[in-house]
Amino acid sequence: MGQDILNWITSNIKVREIELSFSPLQAVVRFVLPLAGIFVLYKILLLITNKILEKPKKLKQELKKNIYRYTRLTLRIIFLTITAVLIANFFEAEIQKYMLGFWRILKQPFFSSGGTNISIITVLLAIPVFYIASWSAKATKNFVDNSLLNRLTIDESTKYSISALIRYTVLIVVIIIGLSIIGLNLSSLAVIFGVLGIGLGFGLQDTVANFFAGLIIIFERPIKEGDRIIVGNLEGDIVQIKLRSTIINTLTNESIMVPNRKLVGDNIHNYSYKDKKIIIINKVQISYEANVEKARDILKNVSESCPYVIKSKKPEVRLAGFQDSGILMELWSWIPDSKAKLKTLSWINFEIWKEFKENGITIPFPQIDVHMDKKPPQVSHKPLIEE
Repeated sequence: MGQDILNWITSNIKVREIELSFSPLQAVVRFVLPLAGIFVLYKILLLITNKILEKPKKLKQELKKNIYRYTRLTLRIIFLTITAVLIANFFEAEIQKYMLGFWRILKQPFFSSGGTNISIITVLLAIPVFYIASWSAKATKNFVDNSLLNRLTIDESTKYSISALIRYTVLIVVIIIGLSIIGLNLSSLAVIFGVLGIGLGFGLQDTVANFFAGLIIIFERPIKEGDRIIVGNLEGDIVQIKLRSTIINTLTNESIMVPNRKLVGDNIHNYSYKDKKIIIINKVQISYEANVEKARDILKNVSESCPYVIKSKKPEVRLAGFQDSGILMELWSWIPDSKAKLKTLSWINFEIWKEFKENGITIPFPQIDVHMDKKPPQVSHKPLIEE
C-alpha cells in the first residue's frame, strides 16, 4: 500500500490520453508551495497596510479607503504576475502541448442530441450569455422607464406591467440569440427541455405555481411595488415583485419573501389598490357618568387638529355601544396615505388622553361589582343521619 502511494507521488501525472512531464510531488514542491507562500505574503502585506492606515488620525476616512483599495489592486496584479511566471517556469516548453490537450478536453462533448453537442466549453460560454441577457434586460427596462414611460400619463401599475413585459422579452430574446451564437441547436434543446420538464414538473410544482402566479400579478396588477398590504398576519410595503416571490418590507423593517402563489390564492388586504386614502378608527370608552356630548366635541376637535388627517373630510364620532365598564365611542378620521396609519392613531390617542384628563372625562377600566348579602346564613340543626 505504502509503495503504491510512493509510486503514485513520484510518477508522472496522466489526464486521459495526456501524460504530463511532472509528478504530484514535483507539482507540490515547484508550484503549490511557492504559490501558497506568495498568497500568505500577499495577505500579510494587506494586513500591514491596514494597520499602518489606522494610525494617522489626520487622514480622512475616504482617503484611507482609496489608499487601501489601490494598494490591494497593486498587490493583486503582482500576485497574478508571479503566478503566471510560476506556471510558465513549471510547464516550460511543453505548455503549448498541455494547453492544446486541455482545450481538447474542454471541447469533448459529454452530451449529444441531434445536431447539438454540449461540452464543458459550451457550459462556460453559456455563463456570460445569461449574464449579458440579464444586464441587457435591466438596462432596457431602465431606459424605457426613464425616457418613455415617465412621460406618459398612465398609472404606476400599468407602467410596471409594461416595464416588466419589456424586461422579460429582452431577457428571453438575448438568451435565444446568445445560445445560437455559441452553437446550440435550440430545436433539439426544446425537445430535451420538454422531456425534462415532464419529470421535473412533479418535483417543482410549487416553483411552477409561483412562476405563473408571478405572471398573473404582473399582468392583472392586483398589487404593485409600493403598495401597503396585509397578507395573513403580515403587514408591510411591497419592495419588489419577482417571478417566483415578492419581497415585502414589514412595519418593523424586516424583509420577507412571500411566494407569489400565496398572494394570488389567499385574500389580500391592499390599502393602495385604487385609492391610498383610508379611514382610521380610534376607539375609547368613557364612564356612564361622563357627558357624552362633551366627549363627542372633544374627539372631533382632536381629529381636526391632527396634522396627518385630510382637512377637507370631516371626522365622525359614533357611539358604538354600551359595554360592561363604560360607553364605547369611535372616532373616524380620513388620512391621505395608509403608511401614516400607525403614526396618526398614536398621535390622536395621546391627544384624547390629554384632553379627557383636562376636561374631567373618565376613561373606565374593567371592574366587577360584588354585592354582599348582609342577612346571616341560616344553619340547619337537622341531623345528617336520621336514627
